[in-house]
Amino acid sequence: MRLILSIIGGFIAAAILVVDVLAWTPSPPRADEAAIRAAAEAYSARIIRDSLGVPHIYGETDADVAFGLAWAHAEDDWETIEPTLIAARGELARYEGQSAAPTDYIVQLLRIRETVHARYETELTAETRALVEAYADGMNAWALDNPDRVHSGVLPMTGEDVVAGFVLRTPFMYGLDADLAELFADERQRTISIGESDTAFQMIEGANPERGSNAFAVAPSRSDDGATRLMINSHQPFTGPVAWYEIGLHSGEGWNAAGGTFPGAPLVLHGHNADLGWAHTVNAPDLADIYVLDINPDDNNQYRLDGEWVDFETGTAALRVRLFGPFSWVFNRELLWSAHGPVIRRPHGTYAIRFSGHDEVRGVEQWYRMNRASNWDEWRAAMEMRAITSLNTVYADREGNIAYLYNARMPVRPEGYDWRDYLPGDRSDLIWTEYQPLEALPLVLNPASGFVANANNTPFRATDPADDLSRADYPASFGIETEMTNRGQRLLALLINDPSISGAELLDYKFDLSYAPDSPVVRLVSQLLAMDLDENRLLIEAQDVLREWDFSTTIENRAAALGVLTAIKCIENRHDTRPFICDPEEALRASAEDLMAHHGRLDPEWGDVNRHVRGDVDLPVDGGPDILRAIYCGCQELNEDGRFVGVAGDTYIMAVEWAADGHLESRSIHQFGSATLDETSPHYADQADDFVAMELRDFPWTQSEVLEGAA
Repeated sequence: MRLILSIIGGFIAAAILVVDVLAWTPSPPRADEAAIRAAAEAYSARIIRDSLGVPHIYGETDADVAFGLAWAHAEDDWETIEPTLIAARGELARYEGQSAAPTDYIVQLLRIRETVHARYETELTAETRALVEAYADGMNAWALDNPDRVHSGVLPMTGEDVVAGFVLRTPFMYGLDADLAELFADERQRTISIGESDTAFQMIEGANPERGSNAFAVAPSRSDDGATRLMINSHQPFTGPVAWYEIGLHSGEGWNAAGGTFPGAPLVLHGHNADLGWAHTVNAPDLADIYVLDINPDDNNQYRLDGEWVDFETGTAALRVRLFGPFSWVFNRELLWSAHGPVIRRPHGTYAIRFSGHDEVRGVEQWYRMNRASNWDEWRAAMEMRAITSLNTVYADREGNIAYLYNARMPVRPEGYDWRDYLPGDRSDLIWTEYQPLEALPLVLNPASGFVANANNTPFRATDPADDLSRADYPASFGIETEMTNRGQRLLALLINDPSISGAELLDYKFDLSYAPDSPVVRLVSQLLAMDLDENRLLIEAQDVLREWDFSTTIENRAAALGVLTAIKCIENRHDTRPFICDPEEALRASAEDLMAHHGRLDPEWGDVNRHVRGDVDLPVDGGPDILRAIYCGCQELNEDGRFVGVAGDTYIMAVEWAADGHLESRSIHQFGSATLDETSPHYADQADDFVAMELRDFPWTQSEVLEGAA
């Protein structure tokens, strides 16, 4: 979402400069403290923090547990949760200033609040409403006890705020931000599809690897001991609104789950319960379409549809932007909607956007049902809701079932058009209204190979080739990715070549540190080594270093720094075989000069460059971009200290195992610790050493196990 916000930011900033309205902002009305305290009295939750400060919540009801989760998470991460919920109201700029105005504009353009308000009572079950309202009540109760950490006017949080957070976040998981961002370019970015397309499967770009993940499961038939194993390994930012927070949830009504959640979420987003578990990775189905509208030359508030001029639905985004003290900017921005969806006017055209999930508020309910499912049939029934609009999902359970699902709320589109292009906006028959059933999506269930895996690669490579799905069985209009990641190549090679996989081997595969022979990194280095660079001594020496590289990223490796530093300048999307975005020779030269300037040599140990930093903790770390042990610095050059400091990639890792007798064990590690923001807490970075050492700890599942090491 950062991409669209940065681009729209200039669009909004221009409006701020034009509209000179300085207003005094009166203090918001105080929250009804008595009502907040009365609401809190309805719940009873016990929070036990284990030896690493991870909260385990106990309550008689699911609502009690959600209330307790809110309280515990607020203790550790209020300053992240608060803006997450405010953003879903479209009011973030009121508190954070001009930089947040694009978020408020998007919330209003996409009608997040209106959609939630209209559907909250009618489309969410009473149980789900009770859950999100309990979570909001927990936030309110904690905030009332900690007024110095709470912005004026934020309270009370509501159940609708919680649901709106899901509705806002979900479409950006599948890349709506990129579709929106391209409309703000200086010129039109795609052609208009005119029909009669013979589109076939081509190389379709997948998810940004920095928001990728690894997930794999092994059935008893492929295990060395008859166990069922699941690896949960999402790649997320290390901090912020989509950084993982570990939890254990236990309700007297039967809700028992453990795993990771995000700020503002009242349940486990991926993890396990006693009977089953699941892991998500980002996928990139084509779930958004852009239509080019034909505007009436005599009335720019009308567009052509089926031969008639139709009025836009109009509105105003009233954006209040904090300036200083009690003063704020107040300015208005045009909002338009057509029958297709939100509309954006640009100098190169007027465009309407239709995106999957624009009318969907039940994502939190689907995750709730997944949390509470006890077998494959119940879990599949939850997935049939298709309220979670995207995400590859790998599944395993105590009965030995494993599955990989290419989850997507896939529109039913008319064939004959290239839906990757823009669409003509004057035909109502191109405005899709229905979605494909779950049965239409790629699903690998209990393959003979005994394993499934995904690392943001094509769903047509999910297991042994003999059990893989055929891309010919799925319409081109689905826009399903067809390329591989390095992680996908390595993971499948490791699993395919091991007929009897142990728990220790599964961890070894998760922490694999190499680039595959067919990866773009190897292709780049091969091209560099084939160049004739005889007239440049520095580049000849750089070639010598790369010639010795085994394409590993261990901390001791002396060629990885030069190889990775060059690669991140050249490989925009590490998934495919497109031409490099650099001049390879110039990229090698810049990388060599960078290393010489900071390290005085071309071959420093990788651990001297690649660092895991948290407060006073500063450690060498194995891995790198698009490695199964993924570490991303979000940069293309060394920092002022001559290092890469990880900001995303491997974060929360959980390995789940059901033994042949059904006994459950899980192990996990977090990149930092449970104290998300408190630098004085012993849990601010107490997991960093084990994270760097690639060691997982036993996750306490029973209450007695939790109490043994309770903080």
